Amino acid sequence: MSKALQDFRQLRKKTEELRYNLTAMMACAGSGHPGGSLSVLEILTTLYYGGVMRYDAEDPGAKWRDRFVMSKGHASPALYVILADLGYFPGEKLKEFDADDSMLPKHCNRLKTPGIEASTGALGQGFSMALGMALAGHMDKKEHRVFCVLGDGECQSGEVWEAAMAAAKYGLDQFKVVIDNNRLQIDGFTDDIMPLGDLKAKWEAFGWHAEVCGGHDLQALRKSFDNMDRVKGRPQVLIADTVKGKGVSFMENEADWHSRKMTKAEGASALREISRAYEEFGGSIDDFILFLTPEELKKLKDA
Repeated sequence: MSKALQDFRQLRKKTEELRYNLTAMMACAGSGHPGGSLSVLEILTTLYYGGVMRYDAEDPGAKWRDRFVMSKGHASPALYVILADLGYFPGEKLKEFDADDSMLPKHCNRLKTPGIEASTGALGQGFSMALGMALAGHMDKKEHRVFCVLGDGECQSGEVWEAAMAAAKYGLDQFKVVIDNNRLQIDGFTDDIMPLGDLKAKWEAFGWHAEVCGGHDLQALRKSFDNMDRVKGRPQVLIADTVKGKGVSFMENEADWHSRKMTKAEGASALREISRAYEEFGGSIDDFILFLTPEELKKLKDA
């Protein structure tokens, strides 16, 4: 069943443990998209651990479950560590991230990974798939909700706005979208590449209820999701203002870390920084690593 933590301090603690695991996973693999995986972490923590989404790791296909689509499919590492932590698959599988024939490919694949609802990576298409799920549920008079995370650069795609119009036309109030508004994409700042302007005004003009909050503020995120649940007759979007590479200082607000591979030294530095941030919670964050032996973790941190 769904796993809800009791307070926001516990949620913050869980977020750092997940940040540690996803950074270690990408460092071990020498692969992944660090910037956009780190920027969505608080959003996903709130959805999966904050009492927002309904799911059952022991029955991933339960008909009553809420659906989640990671439209920005390159942020799969953030989702994989959560699914492993919740028990959708064994934690040691994280060692196989982006390996040949792995159940954890670089982009989300619903045919390979338990808990993944849609195969994504071609930006814009995941949003359309999520729309289809929401429309089907609406037509069948089902009560489950559909959540979808979009990148802000992804919103430069015309397909996104076609789907947005359709969702408003059909009054899909069980359709809930979050924009990871980190203001960067692979080639630089979104404002330099294709300015998006006032995103809130745009979505409202397309018939959506729009919320804006700090994307790393767990309390603000939960409040926004609660507000969205009270809206009837319209789809809802949350524009979450985030920092690309959040939690690793040398990655923050750097477009280069959209898809850059970590060197062993950079991986070790990132893990040490996250460990220091965890000290406020007491204990050792190493106790919460999901897929490495103490010896393997020490070797990774000492590189």
